[in-house]
Amino acid sequence: MFLTHLHSDHTVDLAGMLLFGWMMSGPRPDGPIPVIGPGDRGMLPAVNPRAIGEVAPLTPQAPTSGTVQLVEHLLTAYSADVTDRMLDSLRPSPYTLFAPQDVTLPEHSGYHPNLNPSPAGLEPFTVFEDEFVRVTATLVVHPPVAPAFAFRFDTEHGSVTISGDTAPSENLVRLATGTDLLLHEAIDMGWAEASYRDVDAATREATLDHHRKSHTTPRQAGQVAAAAGVGTLALHHLVPGHADASVWHEATETFSGPVVVPEDLQSIAVARRPRPALAATSL
Repeated sequence: MFLTHLHSDHTVDLAGMLLFGWMMSGPRPDGPIPVIGPGDRGMLPAVNPRAIGEVAPLTPQAPTSGTVQLVEHLLTAYSADVTDRMLDSLRPSPYTLFAPQDVTLPEHSGYHPNLNPSPAGLEPFTVFEDEFVRVTATLVVHPPVAPAFAFRFDTEHGSVTISGDTAPSENLVRLATGTDLLLHEAIDMGWAEASYRDVDAATREATLDHHRKSHTTPRQAGQVAAAAGVGTLALHHLVPGHADASVWHEATETFSGPVVVPEDLQSIAVARRPRPALAATSL
């Protein structure tokens, strides 16, 4: 499992995967399933300048946990369930099935969670590889989240790149260059600007600030796809999910290739041409 970043809308189902996957699965002869995602941010983000009065983290003892701690905290929250099933039903530890890992960033990348969360010109780096797939990553632009990743999955049959949540990103263009399928987030900013009229002014403007600097419109997603020369663009993480389809198809104004707005469980072919088997070396 791969986590692009640790916002709740990208991780809230992880507890179900950990607990029910653990309860329903038998021994794994190949070892536990890696759960790969961002590490601890390392420091607090800056408080939005629109804040009135002091703003402090809810959990100062662990305010910016990474993937390893996220899994630990989830299993701790469900400790009564986990303990019952281990002591009464003799289930093995969930860690026999899942192995959380924080992504290690390349040395000398220039990354800093506040000052440089997405260093320009970062070369994609390998985070996982086996005989079936090579997974490479890069840092994208989703402030205040840091690190926030995009992932590319290369197989002998084709490639898929997933943007994660991000504003338009040159690092993503580099990662996605030539990929068969780019899955990119998209937001309808017109909807966003109309949706926060009934909240207080500071919260409304801070939320809109976040959307503008951290997300991508359909037209911008089309520009990213065109710059990367991808085979097909599929828009997902649609905000809002109930927008008229014409909003998302604005991506066709900036990308001349196929644009898909897939339904849940829809399959999208990725292979455009025969591909050689993956080499055993890292990128």
